[in-house]
Amino acid sequence: MNFEMITSSDPLWNKVRNYANNCSWRAGQSLANAMDNNLFTEWERVIVALDQQKICGYCTVAKTDCIPDLCYTPFIGYLFVDEEYRGNRLSQRLIQYAMNYLKSVGFDRVHLISDHDNLYEKYGFEIIDRKTAPWGSTEKIYLQKLV
Repeated sequence: MNFEMITSSDPLWNKVRNYANNCSWRAGQSLANAMDNNLFTEWERVIVALDQQKICGYCTVAKTDCIPDLCYTPFIGYLFVDEEYRGNRLSQRLIQYAMNYLKSVGFDRVHLISDHDNLYEKYGFEIIDRKTAPWGSTEKIYLQKLV
């Protein structure tokens, strides 16, 4: 298993975009749309997990996430692991890869938004806020300091 950080100039970009658009998670279509519109700038990236050349999962590192007008940044977002690869701590490895990258570009903390219970806490995240998402659900905003 290896991880690649990609931008729109990367040969994997369209493959990851198509995978996200057709994956079982409906938010994948939102990621595909963001990729189509090249909404990733400066240090923002899509991170993809690969088994040989097969996409196993992905996440993003970005200035913002799904809830507009928050004072927090940066975010790990769009975290998805293919059903075939679940149960192997791939999400933890994607998160760690993303955190290492964010630390390397100068950040000392990272945020994540989710409605999952007791998932990100086991990776060291703490709930710092709750906000209503555009689709109406209350989402938790997590923080982890990068050490």
